[in-house]
Amino acid sequence: MRIRKLFKFENAHIVRNCTSDRCSRSIHGHSYQVELILEAHAFDNGQMVYDFGLLKSHIKDLIDSFDHAITFWDKDDGDYIRACKDFSARWISLPVSPSAEQFSRVIFYWADKVLANTTTQNGETDVSVYSVIVHETATGYAQCFKEDVDNERMGKLSLDMFEFSEQVKAEWGDSELFDKLKRGEKFVNPQPLRQVNFKDKL
Repeated sequence: MRIRKLFKFENAHIVRNCTSDRCSRSIHGHSYQVELILEAHAFDNGQMVYDFGLLKSHIKDLIDSFDHAITFWDKDDGDYIRACKDFSARWISLPVSPSAEQFSRVIFYWADKVLANTTTQNGETDVSVYSVIVHETATGYAQCFKEDVDNERMGKLSLDMFEFSEQVKAEWGDSELFDKLKRGEKFVNPQPLRQVNFKDKL
């Protein structure tokens, strides 16, 4: 079974080397919508794939890093990168170009890493990221699957390749979030407040 959680953010970027002149040479922004689709083949103790409330923590913080921020490719012109850092409190440096396609890969990669480093406490089993869809406009989106994340022909992804401004990190629930992820520290989901055992009445 699959579930979907929707996230939204506003972000500015330049997508170098694309065909559209405006897109490749001018800073512009989009109102993004992100569909995070999770999959599991068994339910947790609440008969859910994964409690939606749990996605309001680390995964939400990482996706929200893009909100009201400027995102740039770390291979872009040095003067442009310095200007982004100097004139915006919120910025993210990516190892790939900030296209919708790469946003979908990056978000899949981050969410997958968070889930892999999470200790669950309510009977969740084999929960995984099935797909990430990034809507850049009302008419266009990019969809990423696991094989796309692993495909180095689309650009290598490694946790060490990302950089966040101090302001972005300060606004996470845990300012050490990404460092903990890189160190492989476990995130522990909260325990359910109350467990109820129902007897089989059949």
